[in-house]
Amino acid sequence: MGFLKGILTPVCGISAILCFDVARRKASSSHTFRSKFDHYIAIAGLSWVGWFARRKLDKCCKNVTETQNKLLLGRLKENAETQYGREYKFLEIQTREEYVKQHPLTYISHYEPYIQQMMKGEEKVLTSRQPVIFAVTSGTSGKSSILPMTKHQGFMFFIQGISVVYHSLLKTFPENNNLQKTLKFFYTPKWRKSECGILIGPNSSSPTNSKHLLNIYSTPKAGFAILREPEALYVHLLFGLADKSLGMLEANFSSLILSSFDALYRYWSDIADDIQRGEVNPKLNIDESVRKELNAALTPNPQRANEIRDVMKTGSKVGIGKRLWPDCNLILSADSGSFDLPAKILRETYCEGIPIYSPLYAASEGLLGLNIWPKNHPSRYLLAVQSMFFEFIPVEHSTEDQPCTLFMDQVEKGEEYELVITNASGFYRYRFGDIVKVVDFYHQCPVIEFKHRKGQFLNVRGEKTSESLFYQALTKTTSAWFPRKLLNYCCVESLLIEDKGDSYAPFYHLFLEVDDDSKPLTVDQREMIDKELCSRSYVYESFRNKGSIQPIKVHQVKVGTFEELRKFTIDNSQASANQYKVPRVLKTKEAVSVLLKNVVNEL
Repeated sequence: MGFLKGILTPVCGISAILCFDVARRKASSSHTFRSKFDHYIAIAGLSWVGWFARRKLDKCCKNVTETQNKLLLGRLKENAETQYGREYKFLEIQTREEYVKQHPLTYISHYEPYIQQMMKGEEKVLTSRQPVIFAVTSGTSGKSSILPMTKHQGFMFFIQGISVVYHSLLKTFPENNNLQKTLKFFYTPKWRKSECGILIGPNSSSPTNSKHLLNIYSTPKAGFAILREPEALYVHLLFGLADKSLGMLEANFSSLILSSFDALYRYWSDIADDIQRGEVNPKLNIDESVRKELNAALTPNPQRANEIRDVMKTGSKVGIGKRLWPDCNLILSADSGSFDLPAKILRETYCEGIPIYSPLYAASEGLLGLNIWPKNHPSRYLLAVQSMFFEFIPVEHSTEDQPCTLFMDQVEKGEEYELVITNASGFYRYRFGDIVKVVDFYHQCPVIEFKHRKGQFLNVRGEKTSESLFYQALTKTTSAWFPRKLLNYCCVESLLIEDKGDSYAPFYHLFLEVDDDSKPLTVDQREMIDKELCSRSYVYESFRNKGSIQPIKVHQVKVGTFEELRKFTIDNSQASANQYKVPRVLKTKEAVSVLLKNVVNEL
């Protein structure tokens, strides 16, 4: 009896402490005690894992040469007996210098035959571990590719990436250490299977690979069974708006949150009616079984419905996120590179007063970097020294087929590089196309800013105008157009469009979406863009002065055109809604035609 009492006393004490801690935290009204406790366990576990993972990360950053060498040689040893490892004699490689000498720099085409073997069920081709999915890339800078991903790779992404940035989030924004739910805009992808039965689809964050975290989101689990995006988005907004005490908004990309707010203005009246009745709109095209579960989770709330109506009828978009959700503390979403513009619009309009944190730099190939400085803007990322073996090509040599590379301990602050990675899923010295700038060091580890994708530049006469350079010129110019706001843009080289302008010389087509398409842009405004680009690029200015490149031709498109482009791209590619990125340089005539049919003014 005494033994039993000795066990029960500490167990009861710990249970009492846990129950008290759960009860004292700010929580969403939609939580039951069980879901609140599940939420508590999920974030408490993540917080503890993050604390340990951050300590290990700091230790690794103090000796990047040793960490990177250990990672590389361990990866080669693990895969030495694979088909690929035998072909490239991995067992003979003892140093990073031998690796660089023995193995060429590679592109995706190098791996396609091996991946085809793996999709047929062959084992130990690129890696000793079998893939759990074949990840489809977004195809922003070209066609989509298929990459193998192992279970271990996904596990380490969670440990080395997600847990660490969550630790940084709580340290910087302690008000988020509560049990408020998050409105996350993400969608269940349409999966297919390879010949051997392994799933093929995106490996970006989706309900499918986030099942252990669904309790922390405002959308009920049944809502994630909806495969069509318009209906799924409506349900996300419905349950998000029903929860006044929402704590965070989250999406893979800031463009997804921006388009969701745009949709809110279309649906808010119907959503308010749904919340008042406690019933999902009967016109919404969803399965009856899903509807039944959603209705069971939605409680009639006339007071909340009227609050939403009052906020939406004010007419002002500025700060509406904070007025709808007074306790919303943070937005989690990528805001660098091509997502800088939608993030800027969010900060200035819908989400004024709510900080945006871009936690991870990642791709289908795996974890690349971590933002452990949540308040810094522009976002910068500590390279994931434990995840990838990195090499760096100075950007001036990125057009060469087999340029010399630098190691992590050899790069310099202020310089731009093309990244080369050796990852956990069988890609060796792989050039995946990202250009980054080293802006600092954390201990010995480089801290970078993402600049642009290698394929996303304009090049009609050898001038190679990068995406980031053009964006800087464009935003500098459009900032002078106040109160008009730039909503979206992309460029096309003149070779892709039949209209050749006033002479034989090539030029750039620029498609702009601004917040009021009833007022046409002027010739002076077009010339401002061209002059600003000349001031920032000596090479472009030189070609312009010689008449080798004509002035930029500006096409003003209707509001909503880039949303139409997004839907067109998703419908006609393997990319999912969770992956879509606006291509800043269009490469196909089919995509260009979507923009051309929506032009309202040309200059």
